Amino acid sequence: MRARAVRVIDWSANPLRDPGARPSDDDRPLHFHRGLPGYAPTPLIEAPALASEWGVGRAWLKFERERFGLPAFKLLGVSWAARRLLGEPPYDPELELVAATDGNHGRAVARVAREAGIGATILVPAEAAPARIDAIAGEGARVEVVDGSYDDAVRRSAALAGPRRLVLSDTSWPGYEEVPRRVIEGYATIFCEVDEQAGGAPIDVAVIPIGVGALAAAAARHLAGRARLAGVEPTTAACMLESVRAGEITEVPGPHPSIMAGLNAGLPSLVAWPLVSGGFDILCGVEDEVAVEGTRRLASLGLAVGECSGGAAGAAGRLLADPGARAALGAGPGSSVLVLLTEGVTDPDAYARLVA
Repeated sequence: MRARAVRVIDWSANPLRDPGARPSDDDRPLHFHRGLPGYAPTPLIEAPALASEWGVGRAWLKFERERFGLPAFKLLGVSWAARRLLGEPPYDPELELVAATDGNHGRAVARVAREAGIGATILVPAEAAPARIDAIAGEGARVEVVDGSYDDAVRRSAALAGPRRLVLSDTSWPGYEEVPRRVIEGYATIFCEVDEQAGGAPIDVAVIPIGVGALAAAAARHLAGRARLAGVEPTTAACMLESVRAGEITEVPGPHPSIMAGLNAGLPSLVAWPLVSGGFDILCGVEDEVAVEGTRRLASLGLAVGECSGGAAGAAGRLLADPGARAALGAGPGSSVLVLLTEGVTDPDAYARLVA
């Protein structure tokens, strides 16, 4: 029997794209985050070597290597949503935050809970890396390993909800929509910073990693109508890609074994779906080798990144080398391309193996 051929990158132009989509966010989260202890904008790095390789005018890397002492962007959404969920301090110490995670979101929830003086229970899928579990536990949270996928962990978190157990999720489902909507709002800070750091220079194309879709929804709220948007997912968890092809939210069943752990989601967020399906021009699924090549290429530029960031950079190169994808993104020799690198190194042992 002949083995099934696997495409290294599988992309599709989005038939649901709304040509009338326009920016719809604001800078309130930016002002909120600037008032928190330890706030500092993450760097926007210009990479002329990548621009030359990709055949574009400018390549920008927004590198979320550290936010408030954590190696990813997640605390931006969690802190904004937590303030609206919990209200103003002080808080009842009997309260507890609950969240499902593949690593970064759960660690951010655990950090916010610790700083608020309340408890946290974080649900992780069976394949979660020990380094990520240890990092969450190190924030003082109770970690429960769920026998299943990230989506199973989400269902378990929903079942734990109660008067004193408040779910703070970045994905949503029927009846649970307000908090994830606030998480999306919180991510606006990333794109407001890009505007300031680029000095008003336009962004023509943005490449955004997609898990459940919260970050991608924030990108659509800020950039729709201003830039062409490409979303990146692991092939084994390409739920947004399959949903736009189906014309409706579609689950990609687990297991989701990609090394791009933060993107291993099989079901799009209910509140993110209309923003992503209406705002993105291209959705693509990539094999792990694309994340490896992107991670190694960024390492050669002196940037130590996690696998999700490597996947975004690797996918950007692949898409811009594909004539059809390039045309769908309107990319040319004078285009300015933004790639969002969503995390620094969260699993040092895995990173060392990838770049060895």
